[in-house]
Amino acid sequence: MRIWKAAELEVRPRKPEILASGDDARVIVIDLPAGESLEDHQVYERAWLVVIAGEIEVTALEQPAGSRTLAGVGTLVEFEPAERHRVDASVNSRFLLMLTPWPGRGHPGALTIEEKAGVREKAAERG
Repeated sequence: MRIWKAAELEVRPRKPEILASGDDARVIVIDLPAGESLEDHQVYERAWLVVIAGEIEVTALEQPAGSRTLAGVGTLVEFEPAERHRVDASVNSRFLLMLTPWPGRGHPGALTIEEKAGVREKAAERG
């Protein structure tokens, strides 16, 4: 058994800390100072975000685009794989981000050497 007191960890803003990582999941703690954001982004995995300090605003950037939710301590938000969203901190905030499975399908870390070799070619074809 491993235990983390995530609210008490020394984590610096803009320096996410990986608490645990394995084939099943990755757990990250993130400090987001007041007025700062995780701009439009998405991850390859299913993601769960749990607010453990402060308050954030989560905005969906897909259907229904623009829907916003204020999330205080204890709030759990779930994102589908590749679901685009934005996170804004109204006050100094901390949250856990859980990604599963890790790495997700399509994540560069999950590609074989052969698949990685073809990535540049595919990108060049699109560009």
